[in-house]
Amino acid sequence: MEWQPDEQGLQQVLQLLKDSQSPNTVTQRAVQQKLEQLNQFPDFNNYLIFVLTRLKTEDEPTRSLSGLILKNNVKAHYQNFPPTVADFIKQECLNNIGDPSPLIRATIGILITTIASKGELQTWPELLPQLCNLLNSEDYNTCEGSFGALQKICEDSSELLDSDALNRPLNIMIPKFLQFFKHCSPKIRSHAIACVNQFIIGRAQALMDNIDTFIESLFALAADEDSEVRKNVCRALVMLLEVRIDRLIPHMHSIIQYMLQRTQDPDENVALEACEFWLTLAEQPICKEMLSGHLVQLIPILVNGMKYSEIDIILLKGDVEEDEAVPDSDQDIKPRFHKSRTVTLQHEGGEGEEGEDIDDEDDDDDDDTLSDWNLRKCSAAALDVLANVFRDELLPHLLPLLKGLLFHPDWVIKESGILVLGAIAEGCMQGMVPYLPELIPHLIQCLCDKKALVRSIACWTLSRYAHWVVSQPPDSYLKPLMTELLKRILDGNKRVQEAACSAFATLEEEACTELVPYLSFILDTLVFAFGKYQHKNLLILYDAIGTLADSVGHHLNQPEYIQKLMPPLIAKWNELKDEDKDLFPLLECLSSVATALQSGFLPYCEPVYQRCVTLVQKTLAQAMMYNQHPDQYEAPDKDFMIVALDLLSGLAEGLGGHVEQLVARSNIMTLLFQCMQDTMPEVRQSSFALLGDLTKACFLHVKPCIAEFMPILGLNLNPEFISVCNNATWAIGEISMQMGAEMQPYVGMVLPHLVEIINRPNTPKTLLENTAITIGRLGYVCPQEVAPQLQQFIRPWCTSLRNIRDNEEKDSAFRGICVMIGVNPAGVVQDFIFFCDAVASWVNPKDDLRDMFYKILHGFKDQVGEENWQQFSEQFPPLLKERLSACYGV
Repeated sequence: MEWQPDEQGLQQVLQLLKDSQSPNTVTQRAVQQKLEQLNQFPDFNNYLIFVLTRLKTEDEPTRSLSGLILKNNVKAHYQNFPPTVADFIKQECLNNIGDPSPLIRATIGILITTIASKGELQTWPELLPQLCNLLNSEDYNTCEGSFGALQKICEDSSELLDSDALNRPLNIMIPKFLQFFKHCSPKIRSHAIACVNQFIIGRAQALMDNIDTFIESLFALAADEDSEVRKNVCRALVMLLEVRIDRLIPHMHSIIQYMLQRTQDPDENVALEACEFWLTLAEQPICKEMLSGHLVQLIPILVNGMKYSEIDIILLKGDVEEDEAVPDSDQDIKPRFHKSRTVTLQHEGGEGEEGEDIDDEDDDDDDDTLSDWNLRKCSAAALDVLANVFRDELLPHLLPLLKGLLFHPDWVIKESGILVLGAIAEGCMQGMVPYLPELIPHLIQCLCDKKALVRSIACWTLSRYAHWVVSQPPDSYLKPLMTELLKRILDGNKRVQEAACSAFATLEEEACTELVPYLSFILDTLVFAFGKYQHKNLLILYDAIGTLADSVGHHLNQPEYIQKLMPPLIAKWNELKDEDKDLFPLLECLSSVATALQSGFLPYCEPVYQRCVTLVQKTLAQAMMYNQHPDQYEAPDKDFMIVALDLLSGLAEGLGGHVEQLVARSNIMTLLFQCMQDTMPEVRQSSFALLGDLTKACFLHVKPCIAEFMPILGLNLNPEFISVCNNATWAIGEISMQMGAEMQPYVGMVLPHLVEIINRPNTPKTLLENTAITIGRLGYVCPQEVAPQLQQFIRPWCTSLRNIRDNEEKDSAFRGICVMIGVNPAGVVQDFIFFCDAVASWVNPKDDLRDMFYKILHGFKDQVGEENWQQFSEQFPPLLKERLSACYGV
């Protein structure tokens, strides 16, 4: 006997569906309560499917809504549906997949997929065969409805479909889909390609077996009049480029011709899919050979795609010039991610490098507000990547175009030219140098353009050439650029303010101490912006101030500068509540400022220090409550604690010994003990950085805790968490230098891990260097314990430290190696050439360290005898031979 609804029940459900379309929030709340009540009745879901599939007298939106409520129920409680209800729903779906209404068909399709994704593909064996069967229906609605459902299933369950769990249905489905590429309805053709496309990236076997038929079928659809079909063809070719380029190579010439056309498709969605092709091709090794002959056509097309479309200009309010007084709404502000502190060393020929495990954020966001990927962004990204592949070979195709663009009277075209210039900056820098003396002044002039969107893109492009600007005499370009950029920081348009602040931060990083003469002028501008900016740009301003402090360092420690900068920062600091996320960028900024000002920060340090300790304490307390009663308390946002720990590190580093009284009057060591054991790696990472900084600044407060801290440090020497391991390693090295011979009981719990890490393949450079330094320092204070292991680590030790600049850390580590060689000379014999090379990497070691090197080198030479030494030193590269003979007379 088939289920039938009760008339009164049906009216109740219909009333509910009507009420739920009401905008009134009180009604909405009543609807939610009613839904929860009705869900107690097992056959409530039967009513919902009945309205969707059978009640054709009702309007479509109401029927569709009934289906969507049912879908949510399936998602939430499908496992509790009685079997009779589940079967009734499944049957109704399959019987009505061909409903005449597209909206109802789509709703049923979504419902089928939701049931299928609840593990029901296995327990609903007739689903796929029936849907595939229904594709053959003469009735268009049935065919389209089934394809719609199949497409959703393919999207949701592509891996499962290609597994043995279901007896490999793709062997039947894929050849079936391919037949429909020739169907007379464009909607069906489009579904068919979309279904097959789901299996390209996963290289499904059934597709690989039919790959040539697939590619031929795609080519047959190349000129299809339907834009959705063309979009899916382009998408397929882009994915095939990644997984089966071998099958495309024979046809590459015609594919490229096709994609050149499609990148200019009148439908922007098709053009965008096609434009992805150039981005993907640029990552393939054969890009250069395949594209060389086509650049002449491709470059103008990409350049043309870089113009703002009319809709972009409307969305970006391109005609609104002054909006600085308009407050920001919360959704304008993207979430920020705090980058936890990682301890790195200085390298030859450059500042300390960021560890490789830390991805630098891309700076190519020239228009954030349209953060949706669009043709302009894709074209610019493609040009950027191609510039990196072809380098200056791109310029003959670009330069003739650029001239026309950059000086064009129409601002939209001029703006796109400036974007082009910025996009090629990285790849074509060498070839652009001759033109920069003329272009940079023109760009600086564009900073005063009357259109805000031209001013903002000029900021970005100039930042991409900052490196060159700084390499020239300052009066030529740096000074005029800085003067104009600072004016733009105070622009009346928020977009321009943002672009100028970001560009200025890039300029600061490149110019470093070149900015010192202009500090007063720079600070006046940044402080003035404080009173002017709305919420979103304030956050970027903090970053510009922090970067300034990082770049000029102790030069900022002048009373007049401190007087300008600190009052507005402290005013903001006092204004913000402990739970306000705007504290993050402000704390990061203050951390840089404290490190730069050093003793100049003393008058401000007490309240800042206290608040950081409070933030850590609050977060830990909240985490504890949450762990004990997860149902009653919210999980804390641990970023507050991480940022606070990093600022405490900045204070310890900047104030040095002055931080001692602050530590003495607080419970920071107890809190640190808890933070070091936190489950979140970033919390541990920042804890170990702070531990190292406190060890350097005021060891007397750290020493009583060493017996408790050392085992935790040992546990964290796990290279799976690179940055945690790196900072723990560094802290152990700093502790060793303070502990001296008292380090002896702890060597056994850390040395084996360190030796293992230094010998691991593919360990990031930063971690190798810190590991080597710490092994050297341990050996310096406990040579008897470490020296017996010398042979296990001497070779990687030498190779990882040869590129580090002369500094305190390198000095202590090399002293350790020399002391250990004294204890166990046999340990270094086999790898002595590596030791020689590492010694030669010193530019000017302190005298007593030079003597240690001299004794070891001569001792080895005397030991083996003149003749053997001659043979041995024959293996040296000429430069090494020269340096050793000049510095040490060997």
